[in-house]
Order: sequence, then structure tokens, then C-alpha cells
Amino acid sequence: MLSKLSAAAIMGVDALRIEVETNLDSGVPAFIVVGLPDSAIKESRERILTALKNSGYAVPPKKITVNLAPADVRKEGTAFDLTIAVGILACVGAAPLEALESTMVLGELALDGLVRRVTGALPIAIMATRENFSRLLVPKENAREAAIAVAAAQSPMRVYGVSSLQEAVSVLNGENRIEPTRVAIDEAFQVSPHYPVDFADVKGQQDAKLALEIAAAGGHNIIMIGPPGSGKTMLAKALPSILPPLTFEEALETTKIHSVAGILPSDVALVSARPFRSPHHGASDVALIGGGAQAKPGEVSLAHNGVLFLDELPEFQRSTLEAMRQPLEDREVTISRAAVSVKYPASFMLVAAMNPSPAGALRDERGNLTATPQQIQRYLSKISGPLLDRIDIHIDVPKVNYEDLLSKQSGESSAVVRERVVKAREIQSRRFKAFKAQSIFCNAQMPVRLIREFCALDAVSEQRLLDSMKRLNLSARARDRILKVARTIADLKGSERIQLPHLIQAIQYRSLDREFWTQ
Repeated sequence: MLSKLSAAAIMGVDALRIEVETNLDSGVPAFIVVGLPDSAIKESRERILTALKNSGYAVPPKKITVNLAPADVRKEGTAFDLTIAVGILACVGAAPLEALESTMVLGELALDGLVRRVTGALPIAIMATRENFSRLLVPKENAREAAIAVAAAQSPMRVYGVSSLQEAVSVLNGENRIEPTRVAIDEAFQVSPHYPVDFADVKGQQDAKLALEIAAAGGHNIIMIGPPGSGKTMLAKALPSILPPLTFEEALETTKIHSVAGILPSDVALVSARPFRSPHHGASDVALIGGGAQAKPGEVSLAHNGVLFLDELPEFQRSTLEAMRQPLEDREVTISRAAVSVKYPASFMLVAAMNPSPAGALRDERGNLTATPQQIQRYLSKISGPLLDRIDIHIDVPKVNYEDLLSKQSGESSAVVRERVVKAREIQSRRFKAFKAQSIFCNAQMPVRLIREFCALDAVSEQRLLDSMKRLNLSARARDRILKVARTIADLKGSERIQLPHLIQAIQYRSLDREFWTQ
């Protein structure tokens, strides 16, 4: 007896349809899975047979052969457990074969027959709606994220969240009264009004706040340099509160990555707030960039459409930091293996923080350097020039004055700053749409041709920039970064063209290029 049922495999942030063919035949009892399964699928034999027995289903002692097609694609994970179990039950008549033709099933089985959540339910659901499946059976914990794909595509496909093997079979037999899971986009896509840190909570640091506002308005990378306790981490945590709200397309793309990574909470259908990721400085290359045996997304992809905060930047391994250069430039990560190559989006704002000296503060209470110039230079040299070139804004964050800490007066709230940021982003959006640059959303993403178009300088400003490049020994990439930042400052000021004050301010944000820490 032969049954055919559809499942899916994850390839990056997309899903590939997999046909699960199950055959029961006479002969020596055996359970064989073919079609490039990984160890988790090979070990499913004991899980599936025990779950069938504990769920009250009798499986005759026959030779069971399962083929996962296409056979030349590597299959990974435990999401095929429920699919194979249903295929076996269809072969013995416990589930109708005709009900499987337009149904996709996925889920991990526990030994008692309960269904556990899997990763990648959202991209799988998106693929199922695209291929016109009529039903999708997923673990109950994955039902909401799968249902959002149906709502987004306005598809008639029904999503059933099942908690056990028995429930899955009853749905297929039409016996169960489980209602399809439905999620309204308006309900799921709500931008959280609460952020852990508001700009009004940060005392003093007006220059740093302005730099973060400029960074948010243009999507620029920024590094903050200051002694311990100056508020660098607090400023970084406040940054998401002034970023523009996620669009629905951005939210869907971000949710796909979190779904594949398995970090999406079961009660969340859609990520509606921009991600904020802050990996420890001991993170490996794979943890930060992605990869490993299963080519999973790393922190740079989990921060897609949000903020990646690297505190104590010089403490990261140099090789790890150098691996970030390509994602910062291309806004995507390509992970290549012998059998497969996958791409993950990685369009994030890099926010880094560091001390000016290995001792923490640059100078002690008497004004003396806390370390020798050679030690400071060696500490700063842990960050390569090419990486610094890709960071648009360098800002000094000095120690907060005691009077500012005691002040009862609060600064501007994040909501007020966010209004200016959103207005600047709208100006950029209109500009890029008029130029038919559909894939560009902020100034930081402008390629060279758009920099030439929108960042033209008058003769005086051009000469000032040339002099600064010679004095600071700046690269061509650093010049482009300065022009992008100047364009953002002009947008915040409502200026059509970049003026000399805008350019001077942008040049001042290259403090690490001046190497003044050792002076």
C-alpha cells in the first residue's frame, strides 16, 4: 500500500515542497527512510512507532519504506515526524488517502503522541499558500504564525493547529470540531508602544542623542566612544524607540528569519517591533554571521530591519569583526556548503560601543593618560580601518556631569524625536521613488550612482571635503559615508541641498579617523 503526502524543507528563509511517499509491503519488518535524511529524521523511527502505539493505532509488522522527494535535497529536523506517521496510517486505512492530496502536514512527535512545535512554520505556510494547498496541519504552537501567511496572501487555505497525532487524524477524517486558526493582520501587526528605555530617561549626552537621531534618520552605522558609565549601553537600548515603525513587509520578512531560527514566541504571530540584538563579545564567527552544520542565521540576520549592538567592540575576536564587513556592505549573508548555498538578509543598523583606552577612561583625575600611547594604539588597532570605514558616525560620549544626573528636567521623549526621524525618512522615500530606486529605503543604502545624484556639493563644500580627506587620510569609502551623513543632516533640517554646515558636522563624526586619543 502506498500513500503520498506533502511536507516542506527549509532552505534559508524559504521553504521547498517535499513529497513524503510511504509504502507498506510484506517481508521482514523494517523501517527505512531514504532521500538524504539527516540524523534527526533517521532517528524518527522509534519516535513515530512509539507514538503510534501510545495513540492507540496498530501498525502491522511490515516493511515500511519512506522516500523524501526530491531525493537529491538534504532534509533536516524533526518536522517530518507527523507527516510520516500520517502517511503510515493512510496506508493502513486509518486516514483517507483522498484527504492527503491537497494537505500539507508538519510537526514533531513526542513518544505519547503529542505534537511539538517546529521551526520555519511561517515560510512553509507562505509556500503552501503559493502552491494552492487547501489545508495545512501544524503544531498548535505554530498555528498563529502560519495563519498570518494565509491572511497576508488572502488565501482560502485553512490552518489547523493540532496538539496530538489523534487530533491530526481526526481533522483529516473530518471528525474533529477543531476550528481553523485565523489571525487578523490588524490584530497581529501592532507596533508595541512600550520600549525598555526612552530618550527622556537618558540624562545629558545631548551630542550623542543628536548623533543617534541622525543615525536613525538615515539608517547609518554608529560607534560610541566613552569611559565606563557614560551611558553608551543605555543610549543604544534607547535607539529602537526612535526608529520608524516596521512596515508590514518588513515585519513579515523579520518574522520569517525568527521563525527559521526558532526564537519566535508561540503566542506571537508577527514581529511588530524592530529587533534589538546584543551578542556577547565572546560570540563566535558562526554565532554572529551564521552557518554551522545546518546553516542557521546568525545575529546579523536576527537583527535584520533592526539594531545590532556590539558592546566592548575591541573585545570581540578580530576575525569575527572582519567577517562582518561583507554583510555591512551587501546587507545579506551567503552561507555556502558543499551541497547547498543559502542567503539570509542582513540589513541592520550597527551600533558599537567602546572605551577610549584599555584601562577604561582615557585620562585619570589628574589629567594623565591611563595607559601609554602604544597601549592605547594597540587597543584601538583591534578595529581595522576597513571596518571603521563602514561605520558612518563616530561620536564621543564623555562622562556625565553630576549636575545633569541630579537634574529634574527631562529631555525630549522618544516619541518627539521619532516624529522628526519619520519625517526625514519620508523625504528620502519620496526622493528614491522619484528616481525609481525601489530597493533603497534610506540614505545609508545609497549606491555610488545615487550619491552622485543626491549629494552634490558646491565648490566651497567640495574643497572643504577634499582638505579634510587629505588631513585625515580618508578613503573613498569614508568620503561616501560622509556625504550620506551630510545628506541625512540636510533632510532633518528640511534642506534641498547639502550646505557647508551639514558637511562640516558630518566630517566631525569621523573622530576615530583623527586618532586624537593618543595626543
